[in-house]
Amino acid sequence: MPMSAPKLLRSSLTFGGMTLLSRLAGFARDVLQASLFGAGAATDAFTVAYRVPNYLRRIFAEGSFAMAFVPVFSELRQRGDSAALKDFLDHVAGALCAVVLLVTAIGMLAAPVIVSLIAPGALADPAKFALTSEMLRIVFPYLFFISLTALAGAVLNSLQRFALPAVTPVLHNLAVIAAMLLLSGRLEVPAMALAWGVFAAGIAQFVLLWPALARHGLLPRLRFDLRHPEVRRVGKLMLPTLFSSSVAQINLIVGTIFASLLVTGSQTWLWYSDRLVEFPLGLFGVAIGTVILPHLSRRFADADAVGFSRGLDWGLRLVLLVGLPAALGLLLLAEPLVLTVFQRGEFTPGDAHMTALALMAMSLGVPGFMLSKVLAPAFYARQDTRTPMRVAIITVAVNVGLTVALVTPMLLNDVGGAHAGIALATAVAGLLNPWLLWRALRQQGLFTAEAGWRRFGLQLFLACGLMIASLLLLRFALGDWAAMGELERWLSSTALIAAGALAYATGLLLAGLRPRDLRER
Repeated sequence: MPMSAPKLLRSSLTFGGMTLLSRLAGFARDVLQASLFGAGAATDAFTVAYRVPNYLRRIFAEGSFAMAFVPVFSELRQRGDSAALKDFLDHVAGALCAVVLLVTAIGMLAAPVIVSLIAPGALADPAKFALTSEMLRIVFPYLFFISLTALAGAVLNSLQRFALPAVTPVLHNLAVIAAMLLLSGRLEVPAMALAWGVFAAGIAQFVLLWPALARHGLLPRLRFDLRHPEVRRVGKLMLPTLFSSSVAQINLIVGTIFASLLVTGSQTWLWYSDRLVEFPLGLFGVAIGTVILPHLSRRFADADAVGFSRGLDWGLRLVLLVGLPAALGLLLLAEPLVLTVFQRGEFTPGDAHMTALALMAMSLGVPGFMLSKVLAPAFYARQDTRTPMRVAIITVAVNVGLTVALVTPMLLNDVGGAHAGIALATAVAGLLNPWLLWRALRQQGLFTAEAGWRRFGLQLFLACGLMIASLLLLRFALGDWAAMGELERWLSSTALIAAGALAYATGLLLAGLRPRDLRER
């Protein structure tokens, strides 16, 4: 049965609520990491090392693989043949396990080669290069465990069991926190604890989520046969998505390459700015995108074109409703947020300023990042993986061109804050990607906007205007953040965020938006 309108919203809120726990744990992890290790060569090394399995996770876990797997799984489930569904799952699990295990082994053996490709600047510092390579070897097995965890999560999401997959990432953050507290004082390079924490996090998440499939009679028995017709079908769907589903991560890899050529700390400053951007993106954008993919897949399987378009319309409205104020809030409160969350211990005021510059630039892309989470599934649900691939190629090309154009003059003229140019290029590319996807949907006749968009846009404009005015007035009244004590910073930041949220909600209500308007039409 297709998911009802109220249940779509309820499922998104459930996923978002569970994700909130993970994001709060992630904040605690980031605060501790910044305090213990600051922004230096060791944290740059970890940032580079972690980027690799994190990018590959987008392919073999919740990104490319999930986009290809969920529509096929949903289609088989709609047929009602439980034996065929279980057989498919067994063979997919076996193929995924074998492929990821091979990739992990190659990655660990070729760690120095990989580092030289994604962080060429590290070659000038042999000690940093060796540390990055060693960290990469430690974190690479994370890919194996998180890929199998993501398979379990994709199955549970398809069964409309969103809570456990959403809360599982909490274990990731708790594992890294535990590693920092228990290992950093015992290792020759304290920041190496971060790599061991990621390794442990993969195991912890797998142990929690994989057995949950047994409750639904879907615990896979690993069977390897690449000639299995449905496995081959998933593989064919995956190939174009290897690029398109991870466009944001590819852009971050591009940024990592350029940042390795800049001053020490640049990669860490970009990492922390990305962590703050990921909070609203993971809390709302990923939640809505995760819920909407199986919903759209079922609509397509039932040949319900009207329901497909309406579900997409609902998703677009909801991400704009949260994406626009999130972007404006991060832009206006970048310095206060970074000072409050990160500036203590080894993380200096200079580090905070550089991170805030990157955050202001990156925040401009937040609405685009969120919209892509809804628009891309519209193609994957129809098993169209070529269109997102073409869009992704254009987006990455624009990102590379902008990065070169913005960063090169700053680098040649020794201008400080060149890393912010990388963040700005990523943000602009992030806005381009959903626009191209939306245009393709309209050209293919797959999306017809429901009535009320002009009124909805005006409501957003008025609410955002009231929020901006409230934040600027209150921030001016609170004074200099750098001169505040830590408790005062936290209290002031909480007051700012609460005031901004209240002003925005009030603006929406005054403009006539009601909770019933958020239901799928």
